[in-house]
Amino acid sequence: MSFRDLRNFTEMMRALGYPRHISMENFRTPNFGLVSEVLLWLVKRYEPQTDIPPDVDTEQDRVFFIKAIAQFMATKAHIKLNTKKLYQADGYAVKELLKITSVLYNAMKSKGMEGSQIVEEDISKFKFDLGSKIADLKAARQLASEITSKGASLYDLLGMEVELREMRTEAIARPLEINETEKVMKIAIKEILTQVQKTKDLLNNVASDEANLEAKIEKRKLELERNRKRLETLQSVRPCFMDEYEKVEEELQKQYDIYLEKFQNLTYLEQQLEDHHRMEQERFEEAKNTLCLIQNKLKEEEKRLLKSGSNDDSDVDIQEDDESDSELEERRLSKPRTAMEVLMQGRPSKRIVGTMQGGDSDDNMEAAPALLGKCKTSSSKKQ
Repeated sequence: MSFRDLRNFTEMMRALGYPRHISMENFRTPNFGLVSEVLLWLVKRYEPQTDIPPDVDTEQDRVFFIKAIAQFMATKAHIKLNTKKLYQADGYAVKELLKITSVLYNAMKSKGMEGSQIVEEDISKFKFDLGSKIADLKAARQLASEITSKGASLYDLLGMEVELREMRTEAIARPLEINETEKVMKIAIKEILTQVQKTKDLLNNVASDEANLEAKIEKRKLELERNRKRLETLQSVRPCFMDEYEKVEEELQKQYDIYLEKFQNLTYLEQQLEDHHRMEQERFEEAKNTLCLIQNKLKEEEKRLLKSGSNDDSDVDIQEDDESDSELEERRLSKPRTAMEVLMQGRPSKRIVGTMQGGDSDDNMEAAPALLGKCKTSSSKKQ
């Protein structure tokens, strides 16, 4: 397949008046539908009365279609097509299609040039072109040389006719000798008889060979019949190891069922274990998030209490300034504790289950806010 072949094919089909546009990309991959359509159109263009079935749905129909096209073109147009390349329906099929399209294209081209040729013939009557007569001149010279050579040989042979005539008349006038002719005839008869005997021997040998072949065929038939009977007996007899084979097969089926059941149980337990680990991880993350929320709430409450405590201290009289530092510290300590009790009472009673990764217990969860509160009160004392 070449680009020039594809280009010539598309141009010829366009010139012939094919209704569908054919591009060069149609034959990059096998396209049997397009090839069958083009072949059918070309055949109809060559002879409209043809009757070729256009069915190409199945493989058998496609093979029959290609064979019918190739046979038609071989008988009608004397064009030999490669059926294998046509069945490929790719770029190699274009070369086969070009054989048909080129014939139709040349016919159309020659028909269009007939009118112009008539005019040229009328003009050429009054013109003499020496260049077009050179080939005829060469052929005339060759014929003239052959005529002279043949004439010379004929003259020589006619010169020998006098001697040959005398020899011919002597041979005709010579009397025939009976003994020699008899000997020649006997020799010929003997040769013919030997040939006849040879043919008879061959015929006899053929008859004997035929008898031998018939005997061999009969012998083979008997052996075949005997082997068939033996095969039937072997098929009817049950093998001795068949019972053991069936038992082993049943045992194998049982073992396979047990294996299948255990495998299913194992996969189910692994799935359950994965689900359990995932749930524990989720619970752990949830407990961690709740602890963070409680810490944030405690920080906000402590800040709010500190702000309210500073406002109360500004409103106290100058006399209260003389109070001892211990009383002020006890008062400040009591306020965060009351806030923490309020938070602990308002906190939802959520039970946190321990995980495999070390989750907190209920006692630890209850102790965590107290520890946080102590840390916060100590920091408040420092402030």
